[in-house]
Amino acid sequence: MRIVFVGAGYVGLVSGTCLADFGHDVVCVDNDESKVDALRQGRIPIYEPGLDDLVARNVQQKRLSFSTDLGECVRTCDVVFIAVGTPSRRGDGHADLSYVYAAAREIARHIEGFTLVVTKSTVPVGTGDEVERIIRDERPDADFAVVSNPEFLREGAAIEDFKRPDRIVIGIEDERAREVANEIYRPLSLNQAPILYTRRRTAELIKYAANAFLATKITFINEMADLCEAVGADVQDVARGIGLDNRIGRKFLHAGPGFGGSCFPKDTRALAETARQIGSPARLIDMVISINEDRKRQMAEKIVAACGGSVEGRTIAVLGLTFKPNTDDMRESPSIDIISALVEKGAKVRAHDPEGAEQARKVLPDIEYADEPYACAAGADALVLITEWDVYRALDLTRLKDLLAQPVICDLRNVYKPAEMARRGIRYYGVGRGELRDEEQLTVGE
Repeated sequence: MRIVFVGAGYVGLVSGTCLADFGHDVVCVDNDESKVDALRQGRIPIYEPGLDDLVARNVQQKRLSFSTDLGECVRTCDVVFIAVGTPSRRGDGHADLSYVYAAAREIARHIEGFTLVVTKSTVPVGTGDEVERIIRDERPDADFAVVSNPEFLREGAAIEDFKRPDRIVIGIEDERAREVANEIYRPLSLNQAPILYTRRRTAELIKYAANAFLATKITFINEMADLCEAVGADVQDVARGIGLDNRIGRKFLHAGPGFGGSCFPKDTRALAETARQIGSPARLIDMVISINEDRKRQMAEKIVAACGGSVEGRTIAVLGLTFKPNTDDMRESPSIDIISALVEKGAKVRAHDPEGAEQARKVLPDIEYADEPYACAAGADALVLITEWDVYRALDLTRLKDLLAQPVICDLRNVYKPAEMARRGIRYYGVGRGELRDEEQLTVGE
């Protein structure tokens, strides 16, 4: 099939490339000429494991191309996916749909023959209705159908998620759309990926409900971590104990500095705002948002306490800046608020991230950046692990202790074992585990 993606950002580029790899003829269109030029030259604007090779292979096979001419591409396509950004709107937190609606107007002007218009962007309930109205107003004679097909891609594992999905959700109001959608995703039938057909509004809500539920699981285990610290329990054992219940599941039960990224913060805000606007407040989601915002400040205070109550004039080494491993995405990363709070309290921050330093410099321009973890730690009064990249999982702890001016490590992802740190004379602070008591430190040391 001939498929156009409007937007060559994360969702559009990954999804378009994977569909091209299935054998479809795909064009990713973007109005950013520099981005399109870079893609044509094989330079990928995002970090996603395996994506550069997949793009190169499909470009070489002439199944994938890039353009700035949306009109020409739409005129010759069977399906056009809208995969533009829907950032949080300033003021109320609702999704900014201006890019979606602008794409719909442009698409309408160039439709020729029956065309399936698919909203891949994460959009509030009712957006598909508005996209359909816009196209109909612009071109009353156009033959088209609007479908909701939300994405469920995890940054760092997006290719695997697209090619071997848990489910494919498609919201339709036109039966002709079902035939086209089946043809698009026919290659995935080999993997027996379940396709859930719903009404369009239901599909739009499924995406928000899924992200809000996962954000709630993260927030819940973070609340349990605080309780564990207060009563002397271990949150990792609590997480295992409840996660083994198959009604709950083990995923997203990892205590840490709170959720960030391009999805959970903006999607929970958008869902909460939609619920308020229609008079059905989502009180639980409101609380999840509030707790997560407080969480980042709480982590900064944890670091200050580990440093004896003050970081004024002290050097804090930070490992990991992106909101999760295997991405260069800094959007709403907990590291931003944590580092900003430390700087406000007088700390000098030196940081390292395997892939995110370039993006981090745009939002954290006033801190120092190191080329590798040990250089980051050298002479620091405390080391803070914020993002659990694999490269940080087997650090030489003896070497770290020798490099640090003070043997203090704050592990906000619970990567290391407290007893392991104590054996090396390191003062260790995890999340929901607490610091080893003095008698435990002595016993382990012996």
